[in-house]
Amino acid sequence: MKRLLALLALVPLALATGCASQTLLSAEDRTKLQHDLTTGPASERYLKASSYITPFFGDASKRLLTPYPPEEVRLLNDTKGNPINPGAVQALVPAGTKVRVLKVEFPTAWVMAERVLYSPRTQPWVYLEVQGAPPGPPVILVLPPQLKAKEDVLAELDRHLLDQDPAPRIGKFQPRFQEALKQKKVLEYMPEAAVEMSWGKPESIRRTLDGQQVHQEWVYPGGKRRVFITDGLVTRVDEAAPAAAK
Repeated sequence: MKRLLALLALVPLALATGCASQTLLSAEDRTKLQHDLTTGPASERYLKASSYITPFFGDASKRLLTPYPPEEVRLLNDTKGNPINPGAVQALVPAGTKVRVLKVEFPTAWVMAERVLYSPRTQPWVYLEVQGAPPGPPVILVLPPQLKAKEDVLAELDRHLLDQDPAPRIGKFQPRFQEALKQKKVLEYMPEAAVEMSWGKPESIRRTLDGQQVHQEWVYPGGKRRVFITDGLVTRVDEAAPAAAK
C-alpha cells in the first residue's frame, strides 16, 4: 500500500516534468500581471469586437471566446496540421459587452500537466466573466504563445479588450450599423472602425493607391471572408458559405 501511494504521488511530478514550460515570462512578471489585471478598475473591460462563445475543443469544463466563427479559429491543429473546429456557436456577445478578468493563467509545466490534452494548452488563458453570457463553464480568451514580456501580454489583451466603454463611439455610427454590430454583420458603406468592431481584426490587409483613393482588402482567417474598403468605407463584402463543422 505504501509503495502504491508513493507511485501515485509521483504521477503528477512525472506529468509536470514531461511538459516543458511554454512561457517565457518570469514568475515575478506572471504574479504582477495576475495582480494588476484582476484587481481594481483594471479588471473591468469591454469587448473590442463582437465575439462568439463556443465549446473549448476537448475540454467540456470551459468555453472559448473568439471574434471569429468556429471554422476560422486557428488555435489547435489535428495530427495532419489542419485547424480543429472548437464546436458550434453557443452565444453571440456584441462589441462593448462588459467583461471582468478573473484570472490569467500561463502555460508553465505544472499548469499544462493539468490541462486537457486536446486544448490549446501551450498558450496563455485569460478567464473572463462576460456580462449577459448564458450560464455555463468559465469563458476563456486564448492569447498567442511565446509572449516574451509583460508588455506583450498587455498588448495582446488590448487587441481584444478595451479599458474604456466604447458606447459613446458606437453611438456615433448610423443605427443600421449599430444593429449590424449586434448581429456581427458587415454592411456596405460601413466605416472601417465598425467593421473591426463587428468582425474583429483581419488576418491580413492589402492596401493600394488609385490616385487620391486608398483601397483596402481585409482578409479573414481561411480567406473565405473579405471586406473591400475605399477611403474608410466598405464598398463590397465577400462572405463565402462557412464550412461544415467537423
